[in-house]
Amino acid sequence: MDDNLQELRYQLEDATIKCSERCLYQSSKWAAEMLDSLLPIDHEDTDPESPMDITKPTFPPVNNPFRVQDPAEAALEAQEAHKYLLAKSYFDTREYDRCAAVFLPSETPLVSLSLNSPSSKPKQSRSSLKGKEKLSPFQGSKGHAPRNPYPRLSQKSLFLALYAKYMAGEKRKDEETEMVLGPADNGLAVNQELPDIAQGLEGWFEERSTKGLDGKGQGWLEYLYAVVLLKGHNEELAKTWLLRSVHRNPFHWGAWQELNDLLASTEDLKQIVGELPHNVMSLIFHVYCSQELYQATEDTYQALSELESIFPTSAFLKTQRALLYYHSKGSLKYLFPDIGHFPHRLDSLDHYSNILYVMNERARLAFVAQIATATDKFRPETCCVVGNYYSLKSEHEKAVMYFRRALTLDRSFLSAWTLMGHEYIEMKNTHTAIESYRRAVDVNRKDYRAWYGLGQAYEVLDMSFYALFYYQRAAALRPYDPKMWQAVGSCYTKLERLEHAIRALKRALIAGSYYTDDAAPNASPGVGARRVLEPETLYNIASLYEKLGEEEEAAGYMEMTLAQESGGALVDDEESDENEYSSASEDAAQSDMEAEVSGDDASNTLHPRRRRKPRTSSFAMQNSDSNVAETWHHPTATTSKARLWLAQYALRREELDRADQLAGELCQDGMEVEEAKAIMRDVRARREEA
Repeated sequence: MDDNLQELRYQLEDATIKCSERCLYQSSKWAAEMLDSLLPIDHEDTDPESPMDITKPTFPPVNNPFRVQDPAEAALEAQEAHKYLLAKSYFDTREYDRCAAVFLPSETPLVSLSLNSPSSKPKQSRSSLKGKEKLSPFQGSKGHAPRNPYPRLSQKSLFLALYAKYMAGEKRKDEETEMVLGPADNGLAVNQELPDIAQGLEGWFEERSTKGLDGKGQGWLEYLYAVVLLKGHNEELAKTWLLRSVHRNPFHWGAWQELNDLLASTEDLKQIVGELPHNVMSLIFHVYCSQELYQATEDTYQALSELESIFPTSAFLKTQRALLYYHSKGSLKYLFPDIGHFPHRLDSLDHYSNILYVMNERARLAFVAQIATATDKFRPETCCVVGNYYSLKSEHEKAVMYFRRALTLDRSFLSAWTLMGHEYIEMKNTHTAIESYRRAVDVNRKDYRAWYGLGQAYEVLDMSFYALFYYQRAAALRPYDPKMWQAVGSCYTKLERLEHAIRALKRALIAGSYYTDDAAPNASPGVGARRVLEPETLYNIASLYEKLGEEEEAAGYMEMTLAQESGGALVDDEESDENEYSSASEDAAQSDMEAEVSGDDASNTLHPRRRRKPRTSSFAMQNSDSNVAETWHHPTATTSKARLWLAQYALRREELDRADQLAGELCQDGMEVEEAKAIMRDVRARREEA
């Protein structure tokens, strides 16, 4: 065990140093934090006052594979040492073009790039980058293989030079767009350096392959090439190069993050699991991807627990656990890494502020905003925290100002795009909200909140067909969230596709249901358990059946609505099988709604004729699930409407005793009293006639 921990320590040390040397500061920070949280080795001397041999080297033995270097590369790095230090100093001072020019002298004057008129050549190259296959592979000229344009350099120096060119292009792209969502920010600006970098790297890899040096890559240039391919929307080829990068350099966290962005579903994750290297990084990647895909499964928690036994004090892993609980609607606010234990840490603080916002914890959110502002005012996370605070105070203009500031600092910051869209919805600025949500989707297609926001925006514009498409995307990402299916059902209702609306609402019922069992609250649902369902959804399903002229089905669902007052309907043995729930949810993950709702799982699970007769005289209910937002201890407006409907239905069927009983209960509830009295008068009149 100690040997494995020692080897892991050497690898993380190596990754921290090498990422820092190549100016990949976020990856270097991640590796250093994981190194610091690593489980202490038993024989380590941790007493600062005890004698210790300070001359003993802390570096791994020479035969460690992560320290061995190709002799040719080592010789080149030694020759370029002084130039490398100069180039890195330029990079650290954000002089990216000067950094690149140390190793790659520019043939074209830089002024021609920065002073282009609107009608000059670079603007034409922008349109030439559109489409999936136009960026890569690049060809030097038609019919010829790409040529390596670079001088003989070490991979370390070449990466730094090309990365500096990439960063220079990104900087100019941001300067060109000026203000966030301003007149010039139309989302069409591109990094003008990408074609040259892609074409040059393609020639460099081709030359090494010809010389038989393909297996001696270090993984850094492969990573940069994949990033360039991603910018050109060539995702399949980018995935190939990222897999090659993580095999050759498995402790570079940035490559794993880019690979995660390419996985849009759990199926994509399952497809590449066999292609990943077999080490602890693959396990960390699996947990991270599962959290990003909202898969809070038992396997994910087990893998996370294994990692926490190796990295017991890792703030990164604690954040992943908190987000998994958040996605599965578990206990929320106290699971996030304590700010006091990790002072001045702002990473993922925007997610924590979202949780506090949802829970309406205004005082705690104000405290977190104070801490973040005192640490660093100009971090995107800080701006999002402060923006959430102002949003909670209903000061939406100020909230937008802070979200814009976050995007000015980092235009790829997903939370700010999504949250700004929410604020514009509140301000009734629907078109700008749509643009914000679209940018969020461009950054991360797995953000169900942005898809749901787009659906809301188009629903406000009475464009139900478009809203339905975006709600379907959100539901495919979050098949266990009843709110997604309720939105889908609402759109189908507006489109007069009532049968599809019913199926969608049934899925919302399945996703939102939970079991109560006073005898064994922690046991699996069985005989004697009660499934509690959302009364409003049940009532809407009943109303849709009434529109279809199926009064018996409507009556069954009205009875189920009424049953929620007494704690839900009893569940028979055949109904307690949770496979129905998982089957429906797996179907829901498909992108085509027609295919998703064509099965009969949801219909069979919630068929009213399979329910026992509900109790209508008792309104007491035990709340045995602390994670449920609300329970029904007494009649509500929805259940009273269902009771009124059932009373009228019984009257139409000449069931006078039942109609009189329901009308009397309505009078006791104090809701729908006039209608109830009219029914009671009608019942008395019919009895007198009889």
